[in-house]
Amino acid sequence: MTESLIKLSNGHSVWTKVVGDGPGIPVLLMHGGPGSGHDYLEPLEALAVDRPVVFYDQLGCGKSDIPDNKSLWTIERFADEIDEVRHALNLDRCHYFGQSWGGWLGVEYLIRKPTGIASAVLASTSSSIPQFSAECDKLIDALPPEHRRALQHYGERGEYGHPDYAAAEEVFYQRHLCRLEQWPDCIMRSIENLHHTPVYETINGPNEFTTIGNLRYWDRTLDLPNISVPVLITCGRFDELGPPCAETLHAGIKESTVQIFEESAHVAHLEEPEKYMACLREFFATHD
Repeated sequence: MTESLIKLSNGHSVWTKVVGDGPGIPVLLMHGGPGSGHDYLEPLEALAVDRPVVFYDQLGCGKSDIPDNKSLWTIERFADEIDEVRHALNLDRCHYFGQSWGGWLGVEYLIRKPTGIASAVLASTSSSIPQFSAECDKLIDALPPEHRRALQHYGERGEYGHPDYAAAEEVFYQRHLCRLEQWPDCIMRSIENLHHTPVYETINGPNEFTTIGNLRYWDRTLDLPNISVPVLITCGRFDELGPPCAETLHAGIKESTVQIFEESAHVAHLEEPEKYMACLREFFATHD
C-alpha cells in the first residue's frame, strides 16, 4: 500500500492510495458525492487480488485540500484533475470506475476520448441531471402520502431542515440510497465528509434528490456516442439513479452492457457485495 499527496497545477494537493500489485491493469476509483471521499468505496479493495486499486479523494474533501474557492467546483475542472492524477501516478493505461457523481464525472471525462482507458464502469449514475431529477420526482411520488407531502411542501420553501422534511428524507434514503438495516461504517464516514466540504452544495444542492447547484442543467446524453471504450453500467433495482437512467446510458454508448442488482438501491457494492465484486472482476479481466 502506498499513500501520497499529489500537487495539482492550481497549487492544491489531493490524497491518493494504491493498494495491491497484481498483474492486471490498475483501476482508478472515482467516488461520488460530490465530496463524499473514497471511504464508502473501501470494500472495492478486494479487487487488489487481481490488480492495483487506486483510491483518491477529489479536491475539496476527505484527506485532500479543501480550499475556499467556489470557482474550483465545476465538473470540467474535476475532469481535468483526473488527467493530473493519472499523470502523477503513471496510470498510462487503467480501468475507470465511477460511482454516482463519479459516474457523471466519468461521462464528462470519457467523451473527451482520453488515451489509455482500457474500460469503464459507470455505477449508479446517469448522463443527464434533468432525467435524474425527473426519476427522483417519480420516487418521491411513490412515498407514503405524509412523506411525499413533506418533501414537496418544505422543499418548495427551501426549509430543508424542518423535522418533517428530515424524516421524509430519511425514508427516501432508506428506500433509494442504501437498503441495509444498518449502514456500514465506511458509508457513514463518507456522509460525515459531506458536512465538511463546500463541493456538495455548490455542485449538487442540499440533498440527493434536490439538484439545484451548478450541475442542474448538465446533460451529455447526445454526446454518449463519443465514448468509445467498453463500458459496464450498473445500478440497483431501487436506485435513485436506477434502471431508466442506466438504459439511457446503454442506448447511447455503443460498447456497453447493463447489470441491475435486484436487492440494491444506490450502493450495490455494499448491499450485494459478493455479486457485485464477481461482476467487476469478470468485466475487468475481460478487458485487461
